[in-house]
Amino acid sequence: MASPLEPTQEQLDAIDHVARFIVRFGMTVPAVLAIEGMRPLGFVGSQFMHMLTPSIGVFLTTDQWNALALLLEKRSGVDVILNRIEELDRARQQAQRRAG
Repeated sequence: MASPLEPTQEQLDAIDHVARFIVRFGMTVPAVLAIEGMRPLGFVGSQFMHMLTPSIGVFLTTDQWNALALLLEKRSGVDVILNRIEELDRARQQAQRRAG
Protein backbone atom coordinates (compact mmCIF):
# COMPACT_ATOMS: atom_id res chain seq x y z
CA MET A 1 0.00 0.00 0.00
CA ALA A 2 1.35 3.44 -0.93
CA SER A 3 2.13 5.89 1.84
CA PRO A 4 0.02 9.03 2.10
CA LEU A 5 1.16 12.00 0.05
CA GLU A 6 3.20 14.49 2.04
CA PRO A 7 3.12 17.85 0.26
CA THR A 8 6.12 20.16 0.35
CA GLN A 9 5.92 23.40 2.29
CA GLU A 10 5.58 25.29 -0.98
CA GLN A 11 2.64 23.09 -1.98
CA LEU A 12 1.03 23.61 1.41
CA ASP A 13 1.42 27.38 1.03
CA ALA A 14 -0.19 27.29 -2.42
CA ILE A 15 -3.03 25.09 -1.19
CA ASP A 16 -3.63 27.40 1.75
CA HIS A 17 -3.71 30.45 -0.52
CA VAL A 18 -6.24 28.87 -2.88
CA ALA A 19 -8.34 27.37 -0.08
CA ARG A 20 -8.55 30.69 1.81
CA PHE A 21 -9.67 32.43 -1.38
CA ILE A 22 -12.39 29.83 -1.96
CA VAL A 23 -13.66 29.96 1.61
CA ARG A 24 -13.48 33.76 1.87
CA PHE A 25 -15.85 34.14 -1.05
CA GLY A 26 -18.21 31.36 0.06
CA MET A 27 -17.37 29.10 -2.85
CA THR A 28 -16.67 25.94 -0.83
CA VAL A 29 -19.49 23.78 -2.18
CA PRO A 30 -19.04 24.68 -5.86
CA ALA A 31 -15.26 24.34 -5.55
CA VAL A 32 -15.48 20.92 -3.90
CA LEU A 33 -17.96 19.72 -6.53
CA ALA A 34 -15.78 21.03 -9.36
CA ILE A 35 -12.59 19.52 -7.93
CA GLU A 36 -14.26 16.17 -7.27
CA GLY A 37 -15.71 16.17 -10.78
CA MET A 38 -12.30 16.79 -12.28
CA ARG A 39 -10.54 14.16 -10.15
CA PRO A 40 -10.12 11.68 -13.04
CA LEU A 41 -8.42 14.41 -15.06
CA GLY A 42 -5.97 15.45 -12.32
CA PHE A 43 -2.84 14.66 -14.28
CA VAL A 44 -4.14 16.24 -17.48
CA GLY A 45 -5.22 19.28 -15.50
CA SER A 46 -1.80 19.58 -13.92
CA GLN A 47 -0.19 19.56 -17.36
CA PHE A 48 -2.61 22.28 -18.47
CA MET A 49 -1.58 24.29 -15.40
CA HIS A 50 2.05 24.08 -16.49
CA MET A 51 1.03 25.54 -19.83
CA LEU A 52 -0.78 28.46 -18.14
CA THR A 53 2.11 29.28 -15.79
CA PRO A 54 3.16 32.56 -17.45
CA SER A 55 -0.29 34.13 -17.07
CA ILE A 56 -1.18 33.18 -13.49
CA GLY A 57 1.11 35.60 -11.63
CA VAL A 58 -1.84 37.72 -10.53
CA PHE A 59 -3.18 35.03 -8.20
CA LEU A 60 -0.22 32.86 -7.19
CA THR A 61 3.50 33.11 -7.60
CA THR A 62 4.96 31.01 -10.38
CA ASP A 63 6.60 28.75 -7.79
CA GLN A 64 3.30 28.24 -5.94
CA TRP A 65 1.47 27.55 -9.21
CA ASN A 66 4.07 24.99 -10.29
CA ALA A 67 4.04 23.38 -6.83
CA LEU A 68 0.27 23.01 -7.05
CA ALA A 69 0.53 21.51 -10.54
CA LEU A 70 3.11 18.99 -9.31
CA LEU A 71 0.84 18.05 -6.43
CA LEU A 72 -2.08 17.43 -8.79
CA GLU A 73 0.03 15.04 -10.85
CA LYS A 74 -0.47 12.60 -7.98
CA ARG A 75 -3.94 11.15 -7.55
CA SER A 76 -4.02 11.87 -3.80
CA GLY A 77 -3.10 15.53 -4.38
CA VAL A 78 -6.77 16.34 -4.93
CA ASP A 79 -7.55 14.98 -1.46
CA VAL A 80 -4.96 17.26 0.11
CA ILE A 81 -6.56 20.31 -1.52
CA LEU A 82 -10.12 19.27 -0.68
CA ASN A 83 -9.21 18.54 2.94
CA ARG A 84 -7.72 22.02 3.39
CA ILE A 85 -10.73 23.75 1.82
CA GLU A 86 -13.12 21.80 4.04
CA GLU A 87 -10.99 22.44 7.15
CA LEU A 88 -10.98 26.20 6.55
CA ASP A 89 -14.71 26.19 5.83
CA ARG A 90 -15.45 24.36 9.10
CA ALA A 91 -13.34 26.92 10.98
CA ARG A 92 -15.23 29.78 9.28
CA GLN A 93 -18.59 28.23 10.17
CA GLN A 94 -17.55 27.75 13.80
CA ALA A 95 -16.38 31.36 14.02
CA GLN A 96 -19.70 32.54 12.60
CA ARG A 97 -21.63 30.48 15.14
CA ARG A 98 -19.60 31.91 18.00
CA ALA A 99 -20.06 35.45 16.73
CA GLY A 100 -23.76 35.04 15.91
